[in-house]
Amino acid sequence: MNLVITSLISFLQIYWVLLIVRILLSWFQTAEWAGQIISFLSPITDPYLNIFRSIIPPLGGIDISAILALILLQFVQSSLASFSAASFAGGF
Repeated sequence: MNLVITSLISFLQIYWVLLIVRILLSWFQTAEWAGQIISFLSPITDPYLNIFRSIIPPLGGIDISAILALILLQFVQSSLASFSAASFAGGF
């Protein structure tokens, strides 16, 4: 059980980094090199980000839904880490 949770935490950490890269590169959409990376990351990250974009529309051209997406992902990751530590300490 602990291996599954540890693997899931690692996956969430990698996904969090991919989201950060995708968000930062969205500022450089006109650069050719950024467009290539964005086209690779979009199918991976946009389904998750679109959930939050449907809840929070862009305000004045600024998409703040990504902040909520990152916060929720970090919360889930922290919760899994706490659960893993508690179950390991409890002998489950």
